[in-house]
Amino acid sequence: MRIRISWNGGETTAALKPTPTSALLWEALPFEGTAATWGDEVYFPIPVDAGPEPDAAEVVEPGAVCYWLAGSALALPFGPTPISLGDECRLASAANVMGALDGDPRVLETVKAGERVRVESAED
Repeated sequence: MRIRISWNGGETTAALKPTPTSALLWEALPFEGTAATWGDEVYFPIPVDAGPEPDAAEVVEPGAVCYWLAGSALALPFGPTPISLGDECRLASAANVMGALDGDPRVLETVKAGERVRVESAED
């Protein structure tokens, strides 16, 4: 499963792993949300309601595509957040890791808080 994430300043694609939360996200496509930023993380609420998976984590790799459980949100960390230790990507609380962005995750630096972000299938 491949998704496209786009906003006024750019776009990126991601590959999703076959997880229960990824399946729920896939079924909800396409959708849009209003971006918020927290350090080097973009997140926004999405129309998915999922529970924690066994590998839910607070510290993830840059470019991880995450479902943030506490906020029912798509979380896209690309660098440190205000609670990170060093350069790690530390989310505010546990998230299900659904996949990873293609290419350099720092492309998300161009997403501005309050901007509309669209998530859709990248498969033709």
